[in-house]
Amino acid sequence: MTEISDVSIQTERVIEMKSPSVADMETIAKRVRRHVVSMIGRAGSGHTGGSLSAVEIVTNLYFQVLRHNPKQPDRPDRDRFILSKGHAAPLLYAVLAECGYFSFEELTSLRQLNSRLQGHTDRTRTAGVEMSAGSLGQGLSFSLGVALAGRLNAQSYRVYTLLGDGECDEGQVWEAAMAAAHFKLDNLIAIIDRNNQQIDGWTRDVMDLEPFDSKWQAFGWHVIKVDGHDFTQLADAFDRARLIKGQPTVIIAHTLKGKGVSFMENNPHFHGIPPTAEEVELALKELT
Repeated sequence: MTEISDVSIQTERVIEMKSPSVADMETIAKRVRRHVVSMIGRAGSGHTGGSLSAVEIVTNLYFQVLRHNPKQPDRPDRDRFILSKGHAAPLLYAVLAECGYFSFEELTSLRQLNSRLQGHTDRTRTAGVEMSAGSLGQGLSFSLGVALAGRLNAQSYRVYTLLGDGECDEGQVWEAAMAAAHFKLDNLIAIIDRNNQQIDGWTRDVMDLEPFDSKWQAFGWHVIKVDGHDFTQLADAFDRARLIKGQPTVIIAHTLKGKGVSFMENNPHFHGIPPTAEEVELALKELT
C-alpha cells in the first residue's frame, strides 16, 4: 500500500473509506508510532510507553468505528472519543493529524509555548479534542455526562472512553462506573489500556486490580476482553459493544507498554521519560 502523506487526502480517507483493511490500518498505526516517538523526542518531554500501547485502539476507532468528520469537528451527531488517560495526548494528536484535523507539521510543536498541542489535551484550543485532561480518573465521569446528554437530547451518538489500567486506582472511576450502570447507558463504551504498568511500576505491585473483569461485571458492565494490538479482535469487540442494550460496555484491551519499539516494550522506564536523540533514531529504524 502506498503511504498517503497529503493532509487533504487523509481527510477524504476518513470520510469516504468505509471499511479500511487490516493492512491499511497497520500501515497507519506504524506511521502513528513514528509520529509519537518523533514528537516526544523533539519535545524532550512526554509519555512514550502509554502512547505506544494504545495505538491500535485509537487508530481502529478513528478509521473504522467513530462517526466523525475533520471538516466539521463540532457536528452535533458525531461520536465522541474521550481520552481519559490524558498523558497519552501525543497518540491522539498523531491520529487526529492522520485524519486531517490539522497538519503533520503541527505535531512538531508538541509541548512548546503557545502550541495547541500541550502535554495534556485542551478542548478549547485543539480541533477534535473532546475533553481537557489533567488529573487521572475524571474521563469516565465526563463521558457519563456526555452520554446522558445524548440521551436527553434524543441524539444517537456513542461515547468511547480510553482509560489506563493504573488510572483505575482512582475511586472516581468506580463512582462513574456505578452510575453508568444505574442509568443503563448502553451508548457508553469504555476501553481499558491494560498494559500492566503505571508511573510507579507494575500495577500488580502498586495496586493489584485482579480480578479486573469481575470487578466491572459486579458494577453492572458488559465485559469484553481482547488483544489490544489485534485489529480484527478490536473491530469485533466494537461491533459487539454496539449490540449491547441496557448496560454500558467495557473492553479490556491487553497491550504492551511501548509496543512497537523493542527496547521500550514492557519497560517501565519509558512511562514518562522521553527518548534521547539516539533512541529516537533507533526506534524509527525499527518502525520503517
